[in-house]
Amino acid sequence: MRARTRVMSAVTAAGALLALSGCGAADMTKQASPYANAAGAKTVTLSVQSWVGAQADVAVAEYLLKNELGYRVDKVQIDEVPAWDALSQGRVDAIMEDWGHPEQEQRYVKDKKTIVPGGDVGVTGHIGWYVPTYFAKKHPDVTDWKNLNKYADQFRTSESGSKGQLMDGSPSYVTNDKALVKNLDLDYEVVFAGSEAAQITQIEQFAKQRKPFLTYWYKPQWLFEKVPMTEVKLPEYKEDCDADPAKIKCAYPHTPLQKYFNADFARKGGKAAAFLKNFQWSEADQNEVSLMIADQKLSPEDAAKKWIDRHESKWRGWLPK
Repeated sequence: MRARTRVMSAVTAAGALLALSGCGAADMTKQASPYANAAGAKTVTLSVQSWVGAQADVAVAEYLLKNELGYRVDKVQIDEVPAWDALSQGRVDAIMEDWGHPEQEQRYVKDKKTIVPGGDVGVTGHIGWYVPTYFAKKHPDVTDWKNLNKYADQFRTSESGSKGQLMDGSPSYVTNDKALVKNLDLDYEVVFAGSEAAQITQIEQFAKQRKPFLTYWYKPQWLFEKVPMTEVKLPEYKEDCDADPAKIKCAYPHTPLQKYFNADFARKGGKAAAFLKNFQWSEADQNEVSLMIADQKLSPEDAAKKWIDRHESKWRGWLPK
């Protein structure tokens, strides 16, 4: 995917979650929620993506669907590409945050017409390489990728051997980083922390010790509020510069995050479909809920309720008339 190439690991959601792995068409026959697309049932099944921002979207949507509109909400955790397959098959009704999957959009939205766009989330996502701001202030030129080799020794770890470390999240996520390191002739090794949670722990440990680090990271993300980081400027992103994954030499794009619905749900989902289409909030709103879930360790439901109690003027307009 050219998408959340994009990331991430799991901060596990509350409720029944289903983990799938792999790419391409997914056989959802046995794993799917029994409530998805159930004729006549006042039930909505939401795909929960594995990063905390998407979990925040689902938590708030679920709380309002249940408590304001009277729906049962079932949640299913699926990797990014299989989630599109499940959505097309009607095994889930909606994906609340997608970072852009051109191949799946072509197949399911344009060709098969089994999936329809659900509108903007209201948040623009961006992935990049970051260094801690305390290091960037001492070494301002590190923020230009052309100078990264100069600092490779300082970013070296036991895991990266003789090279500098570029820390990524989970090896199951598709990123451009190995290709970028190779094509830009950088003296770095991509090292996977294992998950978003493990990557956050590592970043916090480096920051506590005021150590230099170079990491793949993304916005919006609540961690910036605790560990200020400065982006390293990669070669400018231009249309289709990432079309061939093996030849990528450019930065990640800025991506307005989108919702997608099963086409039948969009037509027949009534107030639930109308509500989810209306759902749109800001990066600050999402980070507020994400911070409560990931840092303050509130359950997604409790975090959603706190946000909802504070921001009625924002969500009241999402409810269908």
